[in-house]
Amino acid sequence: MNIKTVTVVGANGAMGSNVSAIFASFGNAKVYMISRDIEKSKEAVLKAAKSVRAESIMGNLIPKDYSALSECVAESDLVFESVAENIDVKLDITKKIAAAIRDDAIACSGTSGLSITQLSECFSDSMRGRYFGVHMFNPPYSMTLCELITTKYTSADVLAELTEYLKNTLIRTVVETKDSPAFLANRIGFQFINEAMKYAERYKDNGGIDYIDSILGSFTGRAMAPLSTADFVGLDVHKAIVDNVYFNSDDYAHDSFILPSFAQKLIDDGKLGRKSGEGLYKFDNATKTLKVYDINTGKYRNKMKYVFPFAEGMKKHIKVGDYKNAFEVLVNNRSQEAEICLYFLLNYIVYSLVTIEKVAYDIHAADAAMATGFNWCPPLAMIDAISSVADINALIKERLPRNILVNVDIDRSLSAAERSEYDYRLYFKSTN
Repeated sequence: MNIKTVTVVGANGAMGSNVSAIFASFGNAKVYMISRDIEKSKEAVLKAAKSVRAESIMGNLIPKDYSALSECVAESDLVFESVAENIDVKLDITKKIAAAIRDDAIACSGTSGLSITQLSECFSDSMRGRYFGVHMFNPPYSMTLCELITTKYTSADVLAELTEYLKNTLIRTVVETKDSPAFLANRIGFQFINEAMKYAERYKDNGGIDYIDSILGSFTGRAMAPLSTADFVGLDVHKAIVDNVYFNSDDYAHDSFILPSFAQKLIDDGKLGRKSGEGLYKFDNATKTLKVYDINTGKYRNKMKYVFPFAEGMKKHIKVGDYKNAFEVLVNNRSQEAEICLYFLLNYIVYSLVTIEKVAYDIHAADAAMATGFNWCPPLAMIDAISSVADINALIKERLPRNILVNVDIDRSLSAAERSEYDYRLYFKSTN
């Protein structure tokens, strides 16, 4: 597949500018960066070059506004739509792309979970087989995951060519998924994150947001704690993802995708996370301290330094590479905090296995997705980790609540698991 010219529509957004940089740098393509305002497109060129630390690609990045959309699309070998995560907005832009695109070009959407099939139907019958979801993760320069979403219209030959281009030219970790709400990585990741948000509301008298983040820190196999991740992504984006899953799917974890009321209030108040300067957390420049939203008071307070014996024990063992004893501390400690932590890790395993069956084509797909899209210990690797000290099947049946056990065939799900291709030791850190 010879991709020389690319058009990115919605290039002024964070993902639009970053993806433009990937096409221009790794792909050495000429990239038309289109947004509604030419000045925003010019700013996006600077952001794109900065995102891959390469000013040399600026010659490949050409700012345009929507008046040039048809002309740019008609010239392009690949068109990448990256507008707002709203189906009506995407349908409107996709129809405009469909009216101008060449029959031999590739069209794709960077949506994080909306229906690729519905969007593909904006195109002619012959072009529908050349339309894909190409969902990269932020920042794509360091997060290499690319979910490649196919539909009933997909051309097998074009799929093979596009896969090769994404893997070998853009240097992506390609995971093919079915066209299902939130696809694979976000379906698993945001189930975990939104449930952590609900637990913050449940345990608001214990501290709430920073309390839960402290229980699920880097010593539990993730680069960033879950609620900090929601702030990084943006609470509005978080809401769009969990709402999409809630309204368009139905599995045992369905209710865990209901957005807590305190998060909706923050969104309504424009407190969307890092991009707006405040959300679940905010940095106080005057005092140079990190503050956290207190769910009880509706105000920000200083982030607390929690000391949980189970966490301190795990970190002590992880620091010297004694992972077996670290996991023994987790499994054998019966404090409230250890029980919460173990629940989340075991449910992460179960929900991943259930989701793989529905959304993916390979048992290892979720491992690649969570490792390279979230930088979390992958689910099969989590099984390897906990299995070093306990019978994972028996532990799940003992520690997970009945509402999960009666809705999931644990024996069947675990029987499909294989040893992970990832080393769990890379993900468990002794820091907070």
